[in-house]
Amino acid sequence: MNKEKYVAYVGTYTHGSSIGIHLYDLNVEEGTMKERKVIPVNNSSHIAKSKNGKYLYSIADEGVAVFSIAPDGDLTFINQVDIDGMRGCHLSTDVDGKYLFVSGYHDGKVTVVHTHRDGRLGSVMDGVFHRGLGSVAERNFRPHVSCVRPTPDNKYLCAVDNGIDQIKIYRINDRTHKLELVDVLRCKRESAPRNIKFSKDGRFAYVIYELANTIEVYSYDGNGKLPQFERLQEISVLAATDDEKHDAASGICLSPDGSHLFCSTAGEDTVGMFEVDPASGLLEKRFVLPISGEYPKDLEIFPDGKHIAVANHASNTITTFTIDYDKNILVMKGKPLKVETPNCILISKIEESPVN
Repeated sequence: MNKEKYVAYVGTYTHGSSIGIHLYDLNVEEGTMKERKVIPVNNSSHIAKSKNGKYLYSIADEGVAVFSIAPDGDLTFINQVDIDGMRGCHLSTDVDGKYLFVSGYHDGKVTVVHTHRDGRLGSVMDGVFHRGLGSVAERNFRPHVSCVRPTPDNKYLCAVDNGIDQIKIYRINDRTHKLELVDVLRCKRESAPRNIKFSKDGRFAYVIYELANTIEVYSYDGNGKLPQFERLQEISVLAATDDEKHDAASGICLSPDGSHLFCSTAGEDTVGMFEVDPASGLLEKRFVLPISGEYPKDLEIFPDGKHIAVANHASNTITTFTIDYDKNILVMKGKPLKVETPNCILISKIEESPVN
């Protein structure tokens, strides 16, 4: 572990002084980050890495951009494609690396983009607009696809719709490359599902809800003709109930060994840690603590599982902490890093030490 090198890519909005993806060198043992450079991208609100680790995809005003990843973690622009819709908000790839999936918050669309072996993004293979009405007229009154993620067995695509309180489950037709709706998970009204993550073994799914400020645990079984999701648990992400404050659960991630789940909540401006029961997948809350930042949009665990980085969108900072699993506390590592409107963070292993 000591010889392995890592970088962090931080996607930002660029309506201020920021110009794109900020590249940081990580000191894993210390739990710290040092900025190396910034790669220009217009409003890189979400980023994702290809399954083979060679390419980085980024949301951009122009659609989606792709970069090759150098051995030291640096990025070189390859191409970008228009997604035939409004700017996306979330990216993921299938297990085989054939498709890039784009979720559209503003237009409620799921887009499938073909990926070439040489890293280039190809044509749009399919695009499906969600339909329906939500239950909160002033906010989620229409479809807002906030996350698209394939199931670990690569059989289905989960499209989390923040606006109409649903998770639509699609199958991709291998012959036509089109999305086929096979099931719908109907969430509680006014809950606003935001993101879905799967356990390391693929048996459980964790859904974070932006308005309900909860996480729900589902079991997942893809062995039958249709996907089987069963809701097992609902647990609050808040430190305390506060009806006067508007809290919004946002980021969610699992520790590298899958033993703990972490989430961030705006309003309270906290990070919560939950212990995961490996047999049942159920969560037990260990702590919910402040993170000295405003609107923690995203968070990521360091590869050693001992440190965490939090991207604070409103306070224009990234805060890093040591995780004390025995005492159930976070210990801040140095001063917050300044970066304007950070929106997402992705940690990636590199092949060699960066050149100074």
